Amino acid sequence: MSETQAAVDGNVVSDWWSTSVSEIEPGVVRLRGYPVESLIGTVSFPATIWLMLRGELPAVHEAALLEQALVAAVDHGPQAPSIAAARMAATCGVGLNSAVATGVNLLGDVHGGAGQQCMQLLSDLRHTCVSDDVPVAAAVAELLARYRGEGRFVPGFGHRFHPRDPRRDPLIGAVEAEVAAGRLAGGHLEIALELEAQLAAGRRRPVPMNIDGATAVVYAELGFEPELGRGLFVLSRSVGILAHAWEERSSGRRIKGPIPPPLLPTYTGAALRLPDTGTP
Repeated sequence: MSETQAAVDGNVVSDWWSTSVSEIEPGVVRLRGYPVESLIGTVSFPATIWLMLRGELPAVHEAALLEQALVAAVDHGPQAPSIAAARMAATCGVGLNSAVATGVNLLGDVHGGAGQQCMQLLSDLRHTCVSDDVPVAAAVAELLARYRGEGRFVPGFGHRFHPRDPRRDPLIGAVEAEVAAGRLAGGHLEIALELEAQLAAGRRRPVPMNIDGATAVVYAELGFEPELGRGLFVLSRSVGILAHAWEERSSGRRIKGPIPPPLLPTYTGAALRLPDTGTP
């Protein structure tokens, strides 16, 4: 046996994928130290998500608020690119898992990333207000002036489809109730509401929070990191993607494209032309 082979002993191999998330042995499944059989029937799925991501079981009010945010973002119809792509994939002979993966893989910075971006924005503003003792209104005004000067949209506010996102009020109301009960600090909520108020100032139509902004407030108040905000959105939206993929697959239609067969995309290229063959 070479020295290299000798160095790769059992401990080195075992430590290669060391984890504090789960312990799996023959006859044993423990999640963050809890035997899975003790969780089944006693701990909700949202609470299990919290346990797996955070290492401890949440309080009842924390699990309930997390569940509300997960429910709110489940679906937004086949006009959402991620869902449309999953439905098309389901008609192309791929497995249901591949159809769902097709939809999930479209959830990037532009479609699906605004919640994470809003969480980061709220976190940065909160840090500025606390660390530099800057009033919330002043910090928000400075940020909006910079964004307007750069021609940028504020992530998590406004909606291309809804004048007022119907998911905004129940989620923000739930956070406000938790803050009033003293169970959440409310710092991120305060900043989000100030952003909403200043975005609406002087406008005929307000720019209320959308689902991304509302869930960003929930996840930020619950202490999740911004990147996990996108992960939680993906978990939530995967339910809708699965439902749509299954419905489309069950229809029996094959190879369904983005527009109905009688319609063709508008052609904007050169007019009809033929190659010069060089013959007289």
